[in-house]
Parts: sequence; structure tokens; C-alpha cells
Amino acid sequence: MENKNNSINDEELENKPQEEKEKKSFLREALDFCLPIVIALIVAIILKTCVFANAQVPTGSMLNTIQEGDRVIASRLEYKFNDPERYDIIIFKFPDDYDAGITTFFVKRIIGLPGETVNIINGIVYVTDKNGNTEKLRDDFVTNEVPVGDYGPFTVPEGSYFCLGDNRNHSEDSRFWKNKYVDEDLIIGKVKFRYYPSIGKIE
Repeated sequence: MENKNNSINDEELENKPQEEKEKKSFLREALDFCLPIVIALIVAIILKTCVFANAQVPTGSMLNTIQEGDRVIASRLEYKFNDPERYDIIIFKFPDDYDAGITTFFVKRIIGLPGETVNIINGIVYVTDKNGNTEKLRDDFVTNEVPVGDYGPFTVPEGSYFCLGDNRNHSEDSRFWKNKYVDEDLIIGKVKFRYYPSIGKIE
């Protein structure tokens, strides 16, 4: 009887290393499967929060450059090294909503730079710099519908930007906002590409 018990114990001891080996093998396989997924998620989060931003444009305010429903990608790093420039298309937090504690993302084109005065006469945009020099701005990106209306003058504060939609007659932009200028701190990034429904560079 005693020998039988000893025999069972010996068998259990022999099986135990095999069970531990199988358990370790299962854990390693699970780790090998999950690790790439975890790494990919971490990389995606870093890219989204530090490198890229994406947004869907819900209206036709940027026609014909950006179509209604287009999804676009902006570079968050663009303005870490460079100042925003005239004609850049940007994603930013809408100033009026931001003041109310709400975050709404807008996509518009920078027209007026800090210290400049923007005047819109018969739909044509004129900018006067700090030295009093006035120039008529480009409008080759504006929708085919002829812009109309007189607005301004708007003098852009330091550290802020005056923005318009390319579809000038159908865009709620700096002309109409309560807070008419986009503070540099509200700019998320410069729009670079469209990735849906088609892929292409945006300028």
C-alpha cells in the first residue's frame, strides 16, 4: 500500500514540470500575441496627441479646397518650429465656444497676421501691414462664386490670426465671430492632407 502511494506521488512529480512548462508556453504565446497590439496602441496614441491631428469638415465653408465631409490630417509639429503663415489652412479650437468651456474644432485659412489690418471691400480682401503698406490678397483658392460684402477694418492683435473660409459667401469665420481672432494657443496644427474619401495634399 505504501509503495502504491509512493508510486502515485512519483507520477505527480513527473507530471508537474510538464504542466509548468505548458503553462509558461501558454503565457509566452499570449504575451507574444498581445505585445505588438499594445505597442501599436501606444504608438498610435503618441502620434495622435503629439504629431498628428485629424478632423472631419462637416460643412462646405472651405469649398472648393476641402469638400463637405472630407477628413483631413494636420501636423501638430508644424508650429513648434515655425510661426503660422498667411494662407495656411489650420485646425483650431473655435474661440467663441472655447470661452464658454466647450471644445469645437474648426478648419479655416489664415488671412491676417499679428499686427495687420484686414479690410474686405466688395468681397476683395486687402491687408495693411504695420508699416502702412496695403496689398490685395490672393483669391485663386476661393470658390468659383464671386465673394461679396464689405467687412472691417479688423486689426489683428499680437499672437492672434484672422481666418476666413474659402467659400467666402457661405462661411462663418472671423468676420462674424464674437471673438474674431484665433489665439495662437488655440491652433492645433497645419492641415496637410485629405485621407477620406480620397487621398491628396491640401494647400
